[in-house]
Amino acid sequence: MSPAARGPVLVMGTGSVGGWLGGRLQAAGVEVHFVGRPRVLKALASRGLRLTDLDGGDLRLSAHALHLHEHVPAGLVPALVLLCVKSAATAEAARELGAQLPPGTPVLSMQNGIANAIAAQQAAPSLRCLPGMVPYNIAELAPGHLHRGTDGVLAAQRDPVLEAWQPVFAAAGLPVELHADLRSVQWGKLLLNLNNAVNALSGLPLRAQLLDRDLRRCTAALIDETLDVLAAAGIAPARMSPLPPRWIPRVLRLPTPLFRIVAARMLRIDHQARSSMADDLALGRITEVDALQGEVVRLAQRHGVAAPRNQRIAALVEAWPVRRHPFAGAELCRALETA
Repeated sequence: MSPAARGPVLVMGTGSVGGWLGGRLQAAGVEVHFVGRPRVLKALASRGLRLTDLDGGDLRLSAHALHLHEHVPAGLVPALVLLCVKSAATAEAARELGAQLPPGTPVLSMQNGIANAIAAQQAAPSLRCLPGMVPYNIAELAPGHLHRGTDGVLAAQRDPVLEAWQPVFAAAGLPVELHADLRSVQWGKLLLNLNNAVNALSGLPLRAQLLDRDLRRCTAALIDETLDVLAAAGIAPARMSPLPPRWIPRVLRLPTPLFRIVAARMLRIDHQARSSMADDLALGRITEVDALQGEVVRLAQRHGVAAPRNQRIAALVEAWPVRRHPFAGAELCRALETA
């Protein structure tokens, strides 16, 4: 291990992403400390942590091997923090980190959305907060059992600290690409994440949802609208799939038999994968729709354009506690067409 990458890793937010990243690092020999909610910690303390994936991988960490904490442990000096809390909890988590950790501690935000690293830096100015991106889907199949259901490579802002950690992550089966400017990558990922709300409202696993043409048409409309907003803002999103961004809506609108052929790589998703937003709705938690569709709406407002479909689907997600009934594809299409 590089001298700059020696020392423990602190996972702030042991949900699906934090548990997966921290678990893989610990399985590779890194000392990892997990901070999480009592529900998650209770499951890990009794069952341990199991990590499976669509390629047949199956890693298990025993409960007694896990360092579990409800708060940042006093006296811990991590060499790296992985910030993995939900977007709405970013500022609170960052303030706790800033109060406990030495100045300059590197904090890598591995969260959805665009502005979490900025929000964390504002809440904890003494720390060094860097943006990162997780491209694949991780679902909690059972308490203590996390499953990676899609492919991809981690991305992060280029920084000497993260360059030192690259071989460590690679050895843990977590290859990470570093970018001089991560903004285009973040927007490229956000384009794909616009489907999270569609998936959550459909009540279907990701693969089944993608095989429903009406639901694909909903996602296509959200992406088209967001691409127009990005063009108005002068932002070119990075290519995060086999298709260039502008082609994705066209392919999504294809008849399903043709879509199966053209999008075969996109459909390399096992039947257990679902969006984290679907999990949040099922558990009655606050979703990250404001960090996804909300970012599109705010960018549109700053540049004098409209994003009614993204605004409408965000409202549908927020109204879920009243409805609590999945949308059929045609019904969701009608709801967005009237936006």
